[in-house]
Amino acid sequence: MTALWWAVIVSGLYHGVNPGMGWPLAVSAALMERRSSAMPGALVALAGGHFLAMLAILLPFSLMTTLVMWERELRIGAGLLVLSMGLILLIYRRHPRFLARVPPGRLALWSFLAAMAHGAGLMLVPIYLGMGSDPTTHNAGHGAAGALMANNLGFALLVAIVHTAAMSLAGSVLAVVTYVWLGLRFLSRSWFNLDVLWALSLILVGCIGAGTALIQTG
Repeated sequence: MTALWWAVIVSGLYHGVNPGMGWPLAVSAALMERRSSAMPGALVALAGGHFLAMLAILLPFSLMTTLVMWERELRIGAGLLVLSMGLILLIYRRHPRFLARVPPGRLALWSFLAAMAHGAGLMLVPIYLGMGSDPTTHNAGHGAAGALMANNLGFALLVAIVHTAAMSLAGSVLAVVTYVWLGLRFLSRSWFNLDVLWALSLILVGCIGAGTALIQTG
C-alpha cells in the first residue's frame, strides 16, 4: 500500500513536470499580464481541471458495486487500456487539435481536456484498483476491491487530491523558476518534449497493472 501511495504521488509529480499538463500556460499568463499575481490563479485553474479529470476517471470504478466479482478482469482490462493508450500516443504523437481551440482564459477546461486526452487519469486506474487487493491472502482481492468500490468514494477523492497536489507542486516550482529566472524566451528556445517518455510510461504502468492483477488473483 505504501508503494502504491508513492506511485500516486510520483505520477502526480511527473504530470506536473510534463509541460503538456499546462504549467507553461501559467508562466505565459503572468508574462502577458505583466504581473506575477496572475500565475497563482492560472495554476489553481490548471489544478482544478486536472483534479476533475482524475475524479472523472476514478469515480466510476468506485461505484461499480455490481462488478466486484469481476475485480480481476477489471484490473487486467484497466492495465490493457492504459497500455493501449500509451501505444496510441507513441504512434500518433500530434497533440489533439481541439485543445488549441479552447479560449486562453479557460485554463481549468483546458487542463481537464488535456488530462483526459493524454490519458493522465487512466494512469491512476491500475494503481487505484491495486490499492484494493491483498496479495497475502488467496482471493482476498475480491473482498478488498468490494470494500474499495462500494464504500470508499472518499478514497477515490483522496487519491485524486494527493495526486493533484503533487502535480501542482511540481508544476508550480517549474513555473516560478521559469518566470523569475528563465523567462518565456527560454521556453521557446529550450522546450523539452516528453511525449515519447509519457507514452512509454503509460505502457509500463499498464503492464504492471495487468501483471500484478494476474499474479495476485491468478
